[in-house]
Order: sequence, then C-alpha cells, then structure tokens
Amino acid sequence: MRGRVFTAEPPERSQVQAYRQRGAYTDAYYLDLPIGVTLNDYIEAFYTTPLFKCERLVLALLVAKPSTDSQARALACRESLRFAAWTVEAREPDQILMCDFLSKTRSWLSCQALPGGTRLWFGSVIVPERIYPNGKVWLGFGFHALLGFHKIYSKALLSAAGQRLGLRA
Repeated sequence: MRGRVFTAEPPERSQVQAYRQRGAYTDAYYLDLPIGVTLNDYIEAFYTTPLFKCERLVLALLVAKPSTDSQARALACRESLRFAAWTVEAREPDQILMCDFLSKTRSWLSCQALPGGTRLWFGSVIVPERIYPNGKVWLGFGFHALLGFHKIYSKALLSAAGQRLGLRA
C-alpha cells in the first residue's frame, strides 16, 4: 500500500545488519512511493522537512550542532561527509549510514527501486551500553525511556520525507 509507513526487519544487505548481529537495537520502516527517487533526492528531502528542521533546531541549541538546508544538499550530493550531529559512516549508491557525534546511534536511509516506484527505508541503530552474559541488552536509561517516542517519531520523519518527495513529482 503506497503512502503508508510500515515496520519491518532491516533488509539483509542493509548497513545496519552488522550492528544487529552484535546485539545493537535496530529498527526499520519503509514507505512505497509511486515515483522514482534517488538516494540523493531522499537524503535532501529527509533532512529538510519541517519536522526534521525542528530536530535541527534542538541540536543547534542543545549541543551546538547547527545545520542548514544547503548543508543537507551538500551531504546528499556527496560534497560533504558531515551534517549537523552526524558523520557518514558508510555510503553505497542506494543507502547511507550516519553516525552521531557520540557514536551511540546510527541513522540509515535507503532507496529500493520497485516496479513503478521506490521503497524508501529509514532505520536506526542504538549501540548498547552493556550486553549481559545472558544476552540481555542495556541501551542506557535515556534510550529505554524514549524508545516509544523514537518509534513514533521515526515513522513521522519517513512520512514527512515521502510527502516532500511526492510534492516534487
């Protein structure tokens, strides 16, 4: 169904799989659009939505990591390896993995061509503070406390990017 965000396991060839195999928290969401979308277009749209601009403002105020739309375009076009609080950890033609400045989280964006459109993926990695001998993972108090919000916010970010791209079509 196009236009609706779905929760799914990250695809096997996604850049988050290595973290998942080491016990990190990972999530993935996807949205199908009836248009062709490049990774460059998706990156720019994602980081320039009004919703993400709110996050950019918070990052500028709380951790002195300001950013602009032109910096988002530079990231999208491979002219920069940094954007706001993130640095490119890995990039392939269809996906990018961004690492936050504390190396605690990763953000993953990917485009998958579909017949008649594109599947946009967005996912996150939270590197655990501790993995206990029994395999139980501790992400840290803040991450556990905000995980419910994170899931809702992730879906909203992907939906906003999809809407922005759909308006350009």
